[in-house]
Amino acid sequence: MSGAARCLGVAVGAAVVLAAGPAGAGWPGDPAKCKPDAVKVGSVCMDKYEASVWQVPATNLAGKSNAGLIKKIQNGTATLADLTAGNATQVSPSSSCTPGFPGTFPANGQWTAPLYAVSIAGVHPTACVTWFQAQQACANARKRLPTNGEWQMAVAGTQDPGPDNGTTDCNTASVSDAVNTGSRSGCVSNYGAFDMVGNVSEWVADWVPRSTTCGSWGGSGDSQCLAGAATSGEPGALIRGGRFNDGSDAGPLAVRGDDQPSVANGDIGFRCAR
Repeated sequence: MSGAARCLGVAVGAAVVLAAGPAGAGWPGDPAKCKPDAVKVGSVCMDKYEASVWQVPATNLAGKSNAGLIKKIQNGTATLADLTAGNATQVSPSSSCTPGFPGTFPANGQWTAPLYAVSIAGVHPTACVTWFQAQQACANARKRLPTNGEWQMAVAGTQDPGPDNGTTDCNTASVSDAVNTGSRSGCVSNYGAFDMVGNVSEWVADWVPRSTTCGSWGGSGDSQCLAGAATSGEPGALIRGGRFNDGSDAGPLAVRGDDQPSVANGDIGFRCAR
């Protein structure tokens, strides 16, 4: 759908929030520090990169147990080399949604075999993921979806898109797909979080009444579909930042509340937090 039809734009205050996802377990280490996959934002460790979701087999390429790889994922220290050596497979690594989520990790999040959200550079962010799947992939990595307020704090300093130069600017003018995580060097927040504007839009924890009317934030140009406009009487989960083909509609104030949490599209991804 077009940017105008999908409507992107930001929920800034708590007043619009009806419910939020579970808080999850706190970071067990030094609260003043974060692991290499995250950046410190207030009291939160926010993932540095948009999530890629991985299926980890029982054994690695050497025929040994992947228990160590899973521990690295959960500790925030896994690298792409670790995942490759572990014979791990990325799920939904493009907007085409192929290969998609397996039947053991269905749209409602009621999985029978775990998948894991990982924050690493140089891979396509996973898309075509429902809010429920995103929540569970974060939980399996001992993380959670960030709240809307946490996301808003972490995006500070990320450029509000004008023209996209196709190399360093936030990916907001692609006609086809997201780009690899961290590949747009100028699309980074004051805290060091990459791609929070454009690329794939991102689920956050908060739910609102699902909006059906969209406008824009005065002065920013970022669009918004948020409760307070016409609503449908059913829940919507907030989606932040805008997507790869939204142009100036994307931005640090971009928010949508017009999709149900059960929706999975090729332009919706997520990131996790602790």
